[in-house]
Amino acid sequence: MAAKAFVLIETAVGKNKEVVAALSQLEGMKSVDTVTGPYDIIAIIEGKNLNDVGDLVTGKIHPVAGITRTVTCLAIAGA
Repeated sequence: MAAKAFVLIETAVGKNKEVVAALSQLEGMKSVDTVTGPYDIIAIIEGKNLNDVGDLVTGKIHPVAGITRTVTCLAIAGA
């Protein structure tokens, strides 16, 4: 069963567009949206399992230039 997570992302001032563009190119990224509120971007990601989701967050999302902080929320049940 696939693992799904919502990644709440804060970016440096003026970096939203660049971060969205970079994230949109990553495999496993299901959606990337700019939002209002305490976070700048919310991404939905999927992997084969929790390890794949973790690897995507730590190995591919965290290194993106312009990201200052992330919070990952694992989905525990589908609709």
